[in-house]
Order: sequence, then structure tokens, then C-alpha cells
Amino acid sequence: MGRSMPATSLSEELAQVDENWSPRRVARFNGQEVSVARIHGEFDWHVHSDTDEVFLCISGELVLQIRYATGVEEIHLAAGDLHVVPKGVTHRPIAEDPAEIVLLEKAGTVNTGD
Repeated sequence: MGRSMPATSLSEELAQVDENWSPRRVARFNGQEVSVARIHGEFDWHVHSDTDEVFLCISGELVLQIRYATGVEEIHLAAGDLHVVPKGVTHRPIAEDPAEIVLLEKAGTVNTGD
């Protein structure tokens, strides 16, 4: 059996993030990556065709716009809220004010999608 990893301080990891929309990987498990990011403004519409993406809002407010054939749905996340965007669903995150998030997704996933 392998050794346990030390605890990761999300606040310390977020302090290392210099730019908005530039996720910093903080852990890996079972082929998945955990990243932290600071966000502000609108990100590009994109899709991940082969993996779900988990958004966990740490501070501020995150709006996930989800595009369906019938229109766009907005999901509002406050600190402590999370949402899973299923693979193949076009989406974009928006933060009108600065926010901090945790992302969980398949290792090697490009944050701008396919």
C-alpha cells in the first residue's frame, strides 16, 4: 500500500495563481486532476467531448452558462456550491466579480475544450 499524500491547502495554492483563467493543478487521483483557478469576466464557449467537468465555487459567485438546442440555461454557484457539466455539453463560466474555483476533470483535459 502506498503512502498518503500530505494535505493540500487550497488557499496557499490559490495564492500561487497569477492570472485569471489559468488553472493550477494541485492533485491527481484515478486519472483525474484537481485544479484551482481565479476567474473574472467571461470565458470562451467550449465543450469537452470525452469527460465531465466539476466546478466547485470556493469564493465569490460563478455563473455557468449551459447551451442546449432549446437555448441557454444559467446555473449560479455561490461559495460552497458545485455543479457537474456532463461531457458533450457546451458551456462557459462567467464571474462578474473575482471568484475562486476548484475544477475536477480527466487528466490532460484542455480548459478551452476540444
